[in-house]
Amino acid sequence: MNRIDLIQGDITKLEVDAIVNAANSSLLGGGGVDGAIHRAAGPQLLEECRTLNGCPTGDAKITKGYRLPAKYVIHAVGPRYRDGKHGEAELLASAYRRSLEVALENGVKSIAFPNISTGIYGYPKEEAAEIAIREVKDFLAKHPEIEKVIFVTFDRDNYRIYQEKLKEEDA
Repeated sequence: MNRIDLIQGDITKLEVDAIVNAANSSLLGGGGVDGAIHRAAGPQLLEECRTLNGCPTGDAKITKGYRLPAKYVIHAVGPRYRDGKHGEAELLASAYRRSLEVALENGVKSIAFPNISTGIYGYPKEEAAEIAIREVKDFLAKHPEIEKVIFVTFDRDNYRIYQEKLKEEDA
C-alpha cells in the first residue's frame, strides 16, 4: 500500500484526520491556503488560534477543524525565502517534521499537506518539493502509525513538480 498520495485540489474539502495549514507566525489567518482554511473552518478557528500565542518559524501547533471535514488543523509556519543562505531549508524541513510529530502526538492517521512556503513566502517550488518529500518519507519509515500522507497542490505547476519528484524517489 502506498502511504503517500498526490492530488491537485482544495485541501479544505479533504476528509482526513488533519490538514496542515501553511500559517504565518501569528496564526491569525492570512492569504492563500491560510485564508482559505480559516474561511472554511469558520470563526471558531480564529478564536482558538488566538489562545495559542503564535508559533515560531519551523514549528507547528494543532487546533480543532471546526467546520472542515478534517478533525484537526495543524498550523505549520514555514520560512520566508530570502536567498537560501539563512537556514531556510532547515526551517522548511522542520515545519514538515514538526507537523508530523504533532500529528503523531494527537493520534492522527491521515494528514494532508499543502506546499508550505511556496506561495507569498517565495520558496522555490522544486527545492521545497524535495524537502517535503524527503521529510515525509523519512518520518513514515520510522512511524507506521501514520497511514496516509497526501500532498495537495492547488496549481498545476506544483502538481507536475511533485509528480516528477515522487517518481524519481520510487525509481
